[in-house]
Amino acid sequence: MVVGLIAGAAASFAMDRLQAAVAALSSSDDEDEDSEPATEQAADAIARAATGAEVPDADKPLAGQAVHYAPGLGLGAAYAVAAKFRPAVTTGYGGAFGIAAATLLDEAAVSAVGLGKAPWKADLKTTIYGYASHLVFGGAAELVRRQARAILFRRSN
Repeated sequence: MVVGLIAGAAASFAMDRLQAAVAALSSSDDEDEDSEPATEQAADAIARAATGAEVPDADKPLAGQAVHYAPGLGLGAAYAVAAKFRPAVTTGYGGAFGIAAATLLDEAAVSAVGLGKAPWKADLKTTIYGYASHLVFGGAAELVRRQARAILFRRSN
């Protein structure tokens, strides 16, 4: 479980860095430029349910990051447990896991709860961005999972 939490945190960080790099390189004439990220929208929904109020604007970036990292930790833990019992989940060095995560989260869950467009209404650029981000997540999760296992479970001879 610890290995998975480490892998999930590192994979979430790698995904976050990719997204920051893409955002820095993106043109400024995107039509959704002013829209609030889904993670910040989710943080507002959670805050409204818990307190009746939205997250203050100054705190939204941090709240959005919390919403990004929390599922990443959970996915990393689930991935590590699954990889231990069903090594086939590591197919493509975590790529299959990344594609599954993108499909279930970005394409299904985000749109199902109203935080994004339905997959058939999203533009191709957005879809590719989501899949690329989650491929990085899957690859980083697998890389860190293997390294963390090697370090934590090293046997002395």
